[in-house]
Amino acid sequence: MRLWTVHPRHLDGVGLVALWREALLAQAVLLGRTRGYTRHPQLQRFRSAPDPVACITGYLHVVAEEAASRGYAFDAARIATSEGPARPMPETRGQLLYEWEHLGRKLQSRSPAWYRDRVAGAQPTAHPLFRIVAGGIRDWERPTG
Repeated sequence: MRLWTVHPRHLDGVGLVALWREALLAQAVLLGRTRGYTRHPQLQRFRSAPDPVACITGYLHVVAEEAASRGYAFDAARIATSEGPARPMPETRGQLLYEWEHLGRKLQSRSPAWYRDRVAGAQPTAHPLFRIVAGGIRDWERPTG
C-alpha cells in the first residue's frame, strides 16, 4: 500500500489506478470494514488525524478528481461520507522528497515517457490534503534503495 504524499497528477495511469484501489482499501480499514492491512504503516498518519475518515475521504476525492480530469471513470460513490471536512495534515518535506525519488525510480522503468515528460527535472507538489513542514523521512516509512 502506498498512499502518496505527492499529488496524484504526478502518477502515470498505472499508478493512479493503484492509488485509487489502495486508498479505497485504506478507507475500508479506517471504517473497520476489513480485517486485513490494519497495521499497515502507511495508515499511521491518517490514524493520528483528529478525523481519520474525513482525511481519507478528502484524499480520495482528490484522486477521483485527477482521474476524471484524465477521462477515467472512477466510481466516486465508493467514497464514504464523513461527518466533517478534511483538515490539512502536516507532512514532512523529507517524506515528500523521499516519495518523489521513489516515484521517479518506479516511473523510469514502468513509464519512461511519463517520467521524461512529467517528472524528470520537475519539482514535486503535494497532495492538497498535506501541509508540508520541515522534517525528514517519517518513522513509519520503510526506505528502499
